[in-house]
Amino acid sequence: MKKPNYLRWILVVEAVGILSGILSRNGTQLYGQSIIKPPLSPPALLFPVVWTILYALMGIGAARIAAAPDSLARSRALNVFVIQLIVNFFWSLVFFNAQAFGVAFFWLLFLWVLIIIMIFLFYGMDKTAALLQIPYFLWVTFAAYLNYGVWQLNK
Repeated sequence: MKKPNYLRWILVVEAVGILSGILSRNGTQLYGQSIIKPPLSPPALLFPVVWTILYALMGIGAARIAAAPDSLARSRALNVFVIQLIVNFFWSLVFFNAQAFGVAFFWLLFLWVLIIIMIFLFYGMDKTAALLQIPYFLWVTFAAYLNYGVWQLNK
């Protein structure tokens, strides 16, 4: 196993999150002003803090997998990682900018399935890399509740 390049992976994943945040900034502001939110909705300031931590954990996990010897399992795991990261990126645009809450909910369910697949693929190679994704899975599960609530309350 090669030495994991944690910094590079964390920076790439954080950059995806930052770009998504920048592109959805106007939609986020509109959301904060005009959308009815479900119970248990956290304050807006919590989201960037949580996502920064989650993106770092995702990057650490991906770095550990990327450092594994070349194999079909490694390629599959990294491919699923990249696909789920792309799906994650676009969810903010669908939810905040387009305010297509129903579409965003099903998009989020697709992301949720991809995260489960990623965790299983990571687990087969590096248990620590897989376990680092559990907070992400739990947060996206909570986000699905929030997304569904917003969709139902703002029809």
